[in-house]
Amino acid sequence: MPADAVNLRDFESHAQAKLPEAHWAYLHGSAGDGDTASANQQAWQDLRLWPRVLNDLRIAASLNTACTVAGRAMAHPLFLAPVAYQQLAHPDGETATGLAAAAQGAGMVLSSQSSTPMEAVASIFAAEADAGPLWFQLYWQGDLARSLALVQRAQACGFQAVVLTVDAPVHGVRDAERRAGFVLPEGIRAVNLPATAPVPQSLAGLLAQAVRWDDVAELQAACAGLGLPLWLKGVLHPADAARAAALGVAGIIVSNHGGRTLDTAVSTAWALPQVRAAVPSDWPILVDGGIRRGTDVFKALALGADAVLIGRPQVHALACDGALGVARMIRLLRDEFAACLALCGCATVADIHSGHWVARDRHNHSP
Repeated sequence: MPADAVNLRDFESHAQAKLPEAHWAYLHGSAGDGDTASANQQAWQDLRLWPRVLNDLRIAASLNTACTVAGRAMAHPLFLAPVAYQQLAHPDGETATGLAAAAQGAGMVLSSQSSTPMEAVASIFAAEADAGPLWFQLYWQGDLARSLALVQRAQACGFQAVVLTVDAPVHGVRDAERRAGFVLPEGIRAVNLPATAPVPQSLAGLLAQAVRWDDVAELQAACAGLGLPLWLKGVLHPADAARAAALGVAGIIVSNHGGRTLDTAVSTAWALPQVRAAVPSDWPILVDGGIRRGTDVFKALALGADAVLIGRPQVHALACDGALGVARMIRLLRDEFAACLALCGCATVADIHSGHWVARDRHNHSP
């Protein structure tokens, strides 16, 4: 564990120093010029907190970060986002990440491109009484039958929801990966996907198999039959959010894939309040993209999210010190969030509201 790692950004430089250049290019890289990846972080910083004082915090029970997400009680509003091929960061891969998340009460969304069998991660969560939610991220497999085979396997081993990624019909243009000549090293692959699964080799082939709204409707019905809520990840536009809500999916994740697919797409902090306004007030929304501080978590909830997901920082911490690194990262973020609650005059997560933030005018730096 890096002795000087006292916040999430500290893990980043240590991880870059430890990892091979090509691995770093894949795990940390972004699409195009990295504009959206940078804007994600800047957008949270451009929001200013508006704290209240002299509120009675004695009911906080040691700064209570507990919350409820889609009817599930959680110790705090933190999830680990789906990140593929985590054995690129550490030999223990998703096993280590799962151990850390379960021990710290964080939710986890396991990538369908995990380098660890889903059953191994599910067994970790099953053994931890205070573990948070465990969800399975699904890339559409070209048709309902192949997609549903993965869903059924996830349901059988204990996953509690399905998260369908909808914003990546094709890969983003990732310059760092191409410069580094990234290829998966021998021994690391998406072990939960059939090795013989057909992969279109042309743009036309990829687009022909891309997921559509009617596919979502069929998958939602199939998931409901299995008792699994279906979430959509990668929604930025309020019109799409409203359509998802009308379709009856469990909720959405406001996400731009961490800036890894479409560069110059809007930041998630900018999109979140518009999405929130377009759907029922009690409909669950999560958000990811550029969250690095406990103050960012607070702002996300003030903008209307129920919880947040953490992407790149989890693999930075994983590369630094395996499960211990990821556990430390989650704890640091939770403690920062707890401090922000108190300093904004909030005894509980339920006390956070839209009056706790204002937009900073970047031209005259006010307020």
